[in-house]
Amino acid sequence: MATLRDIQRRIRSVQSTQKITRAMKLVAAAKLRRAQERVLAARPYASKMTELLGHLAASAGPETHPLLARREGPRRLIVVIAADKGLAGAFNSNIIRRSLEFIRESRAPDVTLVLVGRKARDFYHRRPWTITREMVGFWERLAYSHACELADLLMARYLAGEVNEVYLIYNEFRSVAVQRPVRQQLLPIAPGSEGAPPGGPGAVIDYLYEPGPDAILGELLPRHVRTQVFRALMESLAGEYGARMTAMEAATKNAKEMIEILTIQFNKARQEKITKELLDIVGGAEALTQGAEA
Repeated sequence: MATLRDIQRRIRSVQSTQKITRAMKLVAAAKLRRAQERVLAARPYASKMTELLGHLAASAGPETHPLLARREGPRRLIVVIAADKGLAGAFNSNIIRRSLEFIRESRAPDVTLVLVGRKARDFYHRRPWTITREMVGFWERLAYSHACELADLLMARYLAGEVNEVYLIYNEFRSVAVQRPVRQQLLPIAPGSEGAPPGGPGAVIDYLYEPGPDAILGELLPRHVRTQVFRALMESLAGEYGARMTAMEAATKNAKEMIEILTIQFNKARQEKITKELLDIVGGAEALTQGAEA
């Protein structure tokens, strides 16, 4: 049976852990507010650009620009976006499980990976797939330049013919408690599926290009790819803070419940000790009384 000192030591240990989890929750909540504002500000622009470029791709045809060209073949590049740190519930495990399912379901013999975040890197380093690039240690200072660096790498490999398809797998921020794993085809840029053209689902808009389709698409398509990558990174960052805030809140609550249970155990053990000491005193007094009478 645990002694009073052992129970006190456990209570102090849980109290120290509770202080850490509460502080981590507050830090995550403060960072989440800023990340959420950035995501909500970027979503309308990214969604509208996806819709516009989808309509342009359907109108212009795949031969207009190399980023629209669809190729036959098994070469596939998958970008797995996870976090650098843990203590965020199932945030990292969900994205890793989703990426594994996609790799196994696709049955593509030539799969290469670009890993964003230490958790994705540590997991896939022990797996047989080829890793093209790793990006770690930048989440605390995430900027558009990081998205440009990653997007330019993906476009360069696609334009060089090294891969036929590029996919992003990341956690989309839905709310503080909900982060949804998402798989998005980045390249080739698919004809519009988000939002039908004004003429109806099967209609194709005939655009007039000025100065010309090559110049316009040559400017818009790379910007679209960079924007989608940046949005995916921001969604993942906000989702990470939301998941960590939720996890630390649950951990703080569990620590409080454990302290209450340990406090009850401590009080019971102390009462038993006091009762035992009182019985010893009473027994000794009775023995002295009986000895005096004798």
